[in-house]
Amino acid sequence: MVEAADNNQPSQSACPVDPAARAAWLEKAPQVQPPQDTSEAAPSSSSSPFPVPFKPRLIKTRPLASDREVSSIPRAAFSPATTTPNPSSPANNESESRPDALSGNWIYPSEQMFFDAMKRKNHSPRATDMTAIVPIHNAVNEKAWAEIKDWEKRFSWAREQNSKCGGPKLLSFAGDSKKLSPRARWNALLGYQTPFDRHDWVVERCAGGGRVEYVIDFYAGREERVGKGLSFYLDVRPKLNSWEGWKMRVGRLLGW
Repeated sequence: MVEAADNNQPSQSACPVDPAARAAWLEKAPQVQPPQDTSEAAPSSSSSPFPVPFKPRLIKTRPLASDREVSSIPRAAFSPATTTPNPSSPANNESESRPDALSGNWIYPSEQMFFDAMKRKNHSPRATDMTAIVPIHNAVNEKAWAEIKDWEKRFSWAREQNSKCGGPKLLSFAGDSKKLSPRARWNALLGYQTPFDRHDWVVERCAGGGRVEYVIDFYAGREERVGKGLSFYLDVRPKLNSWEGWKMRVGRLLGW
């Protein structure tokens, strides 16, 4: 896919996953062939397992693909005050691309970009792994966005705010596979498996609607038949770091 540039915006990250978190994804991709994970994913009020199509690694090497897929995730307008990274929040910390010029959506990285980004972070990726990890990465992020939209549609005040501009947009993101969320830490103490990755996404509502921070824990589910696919569990919920987050979490619990 040819990238259409917008010269009025500085270069930004191609998708909502940073290179450090991608190493965790790469570890999961090859597991679809031999291992059988019998551990249970932590219980979640917002997620369900879903299979991800699996493409076996190529035995014969070939040039890495450079074509890219435009995501369904709308991108909020660039603002230097909100997208400049800091040491504690590595949001939008790559310089890979601008948003898609036609849709304004985030653009997923190509196999070549995925590989190069991991190399820059001193990981040891294999080119043959990219045919597996890139489609898994894209599909799981689409699922995460679908879960966020479900949260945003549940409450009348959020629906009203988002109706003014066509729906919520992803403003920024951070990925940290080594940092457990409070829920994941508690579930681990109860004997459940820990997530293999964690993302923090900042979602922007329409004018006057403010921003809502979401935390996403990624769990590997039980393996499907060999060659069929790989299951994931996503636990997506608003953070409890704002009144809006508390209101949404309590509202879902009480069935508002």
